[in-house]
Amino acid sequence: MPIAVQALKRVLLPIAALLAVMIGLGVLLTRAATHLWPLTVEDGVNRYFAGHRTETLSDVSHLASGIADTPRIIGVTAVAALVLALTLRRVREPLFLCLAVTAQALVFYFTTVAIDRPRPDVPRMDESPPTSSFPSGHTSAAVALYLGLAVLLAVLVRRTWLKALCWALVLVPAGVALARMYRGMHHPSDVAAAFVNGCTCVYVMSRAVLDRRVRWRPSSAAGGEAGRRLGFRSGAAAR
Repeated sequence: MPIAVQALKRVLLPIAALLAVMIGLGVLLTRAATHLWPLTVEDGVNRYFAGHRTETLSDVSHLASGIADTPRIIGVTAVAALVLALTLRRVREPLFLCLAVTAQALVFYFTTVAIDRPRPDVPRMDESPPTSSFPSGHTSAAVALYLGLAVLLAVLVRRTWLKALCWALVLVPAGVALARMYRGMHHPSDVAAAFVNGCTCVYVMSRAVLDRRVRWRPSSAAGGEAGRRLGFRSGAAAR
């Protein structure tokens, strides 16, 4: 199958479908389903967080939220991709991580363009970025990066306790999500949608890039040799 067709089938169409789903969810949350549970009680969650702020919790939330600031996400992704490429001597794993983070960012951006949702009606602890409250960009970026790293590292390590430690990375986006709600920057449904975005991008890119049964190489012998050097094998080689 030509590379362009493969990319369309396994990457572009699934991500486009995800974008459509995210925009559909945004329409439901801001128009059609605003009177339905649990949307009718989520403002109470934001008020609860705002009413129980302490100096210690505020400092912790500042650190947790900062983990997913755009410069840090880009920096950690770049460093992790470089380390993976140098260690494994192939591009499959670093490409997966970069594509997952990039895809969630694109879905996030175009969703905020289509959906204009106000921030929670509580005192906010951070300056509001010019994007919509829906979905949480910090949370979706953290999910794509740290869930993606957990998937990669859990496969690469052998010891059970190390695998468990790798999967503990998923606690990072959970902490980011709580911090964003605590600081009054997002509704609970914003961070829930962000998990949908981030997890789906990781799943799509893992199926497209990490699955060795998927052929990503030209049909020529020269192209096949180049593909093998990059870590992409044919279906027969994978078996």
